Amino acid sequence: MISLSAFFDEARQGHLTAIRCGHCAKLAIPPKDLCPACRKREWQTVPLQGTGTITSFTVIRVAPRGRAAAAPYAVALVRLTEGVSLLGRIVDIPTESLAIGQAVTFRPLVEANHTAIGFGPAA
Repeated sequence: MISLSAFFDEARQGHLTAIRCGHCAKLAIPPKDLCPACRKREWQTVPLQGTGTITSFTVIRVAPRGRAAAAPYAVALVRLTEGVSLLGRIVDIPTESLAIGQAVTFRPLVEANHTAIGFGPAA
């Protein structure tokens, strides 16, 4: 099983990784202790393409303390090609251009020692 820390280390390197249950084959991202479907702990690491489509999004216009300079920015729920969904910040796409069904690609967001999930325009 890949730990949450290892998941973000991989993301920092530009690799999006999920885990697949060896019992029921369900994918999970980010990593979890137990399979959400069958509650087993039989995980295998699976590399993902990092491509998907926006299924929902919101534009943050009033950012939390310490992030005011970043506003406005968007956060989206992205359905990856492999069928799992993941939240991430939208980068390099104007907020007024965002649309449900829009194709996006994984982009790691690295600030100092912190890595976050981001999605930008599809190639």
